[in-house]
Amino acid sequence: MKITVSGTGYVGLSLAVLLGRCNDVAAVDIIPERVNAINHRISPIQDPLLSKTLAEGTLQLEATTDAVRAYSRADLIIIATPTDYDPESGSFNVSSVEDVLKTATDVNPDATVVIRSTIPVGFTEKAKREFGNGNILFSPEFLREAQPLYDNLHPSRIIVGCDGDKPDQRRRAAEFASLLTEAAEDRDVPVKIMGTMEAEAVKLFSNTYLAMRIGFFNEVDMYAESRGLNAKNIIDGVCLDPRIGGYYNNPSFGYGGYCLPKDTKQLLAEYRDLPNRLISAVVETNQIRKAYITDRIAALAEMHAGDKAGGRPGVIGIYRLVMKKNSDNYRQSAVLDVMDALEKKGFTLIVFEPILPDGSLFEGRQVVNDLEAFAAGADLILANRYEAALEPVRDKVYTRDLFARD
Repeated sequence: MKITVSGTGYVGLSLAVLLGRCNDVAAVDIIPERVNAINHRISPIQDPLLSKTLAEGTLQLEATTDAVRAYSRADLIIIATPTDYDPESGSFNVSSVEDVLKTATDVNPDATVVIRSTIPVGFTEKAKREFGNGNILFSPEFLREAQPLYDNLHPSRIIVGCDGDKPDQRRRAAEFASLLTEAAEDRDVPVKIMGTMEAEAVKLFSNTYLAMRIGFFNEVDMYAESRGLNAKNIIDGVCLDPRIGGYYNNPSFGYGGYCLPKDTKQLLAEYRDLPNRLISAVVETNQIRKAYITDRIAALAEMHAGDKAGGRPGVIGIYRLVMKKNSDNYRQSAVLDVMDALEKKGFTLIVFEPILPDGSLFEGRQVVNDLEAFAAGADLILANRYEAALEPVRDKVYTRDLFARD
């Protein structure tokens, strides 16, 4: 099958590589540097398995900036472009998805189009009417940014949204689901074909539930820390209940990344005319957590600095901006808001982040990637995730990483 994937981020590139093992795939991106890297079999995103698979050179995969040519040749067009949350409109910015839909419909109206980007509930049906294209489906992705290809190879479930009353739509949905199940290494992957609005809602509710778990265990951690209790013991005891389980339970400075902040806000926007407490609390608790972490660090930093600089610390070191281990993403990282709040309190910050050039500036903060110099220059080190490299200066480190994992 000839397939075109629009967008080469975590979602698009991992899917292009997955499907390129058995199909003729074109990957479209507007950034020439990304296209060039992919055509030289170099992954522009950090994922060891994806990089290895791409480098092997056995894929039927070509990257291009020529969207019209790529769409016109395709039997299947998959949209995996960014949809950031726009606080002014109170919804996702779906302009990149709409641009692809317009071009794809103009040049190849017979192709099946599958939206993989996260979108507001009801967008797919609206797009069918707006673009006069009845071949549009929606299929949510459930990938972790540090290992998107692995999660495509071992999917927890495959969901495709379509108009089930129309046989052609249901046929196209079943064909797309079959492509994914045949490419997966796991057998018997659960497949559900449902209405497009239901599929859109599954994505938002899934991520909001994960955000809720993060918020819950962060609040357990706040309670334990403020009472001088062992938070790990409490969390271990709670999670031994098989109905709760021991996952997504490691305290952090707050949830962040590509999906959870925007998806929780979008779901809350879906409730604008409905009574709710829990959904709004999921959004609010993340702000509460970051404020708590800021105040806690400020107090500890002053204590570590002692009488230096009139009782105020000279420097707080930020160990890694990225949200997760083995990731190159710090978009919407919780530590960014904590950093802004600390600067407003008068603290000076330095950053250790190997994905940035040593000696550069990150939003005005000095990047120091010599770990020994970084540690020597900081009165207190803030680490969302603890790593063995910090062991020599552990007495300077503030972290809530209780389980040494994401």
